[in-house]
Amino acid sequence: MRDMTTDTIWDPVAIQALVDGLDPIDWQQLELLARIPPEKRVLAGMQAQAFAMAALRGTFARRFPELTQSELNMKVLAYLTPVRMGEEAVSGQPSANSR
Repeated sequence: MRDMTTDTIWDPVAIQALVDGLDPIDWQQLELLARIPPEKRVLAGMQAQAFAMAALRGTFARRFPELTQSELNMKVLAYLTPVRMGEEAVSGQPSANSR
């Protein structure tokens, strides 16, 4: 695996272009968010995640109408899960590569 930290060249011009592309800070919004208790901020994040998953599930349902609700849910989880499990995790048997 490549070590990305040693390969990265931090070009000041590229960094400035990136920063210039960002929206200005909305200090009023930031102050409002700072007043919200942490548990409510987490709840808002969880609601946003649930919305995104439902939207993805709906997209998959239109694209794959033959799948059951459980199969659609598994497809959503597979799409959103960054870890790719090997054959061993799925079948319970060691894969040919791990022997």
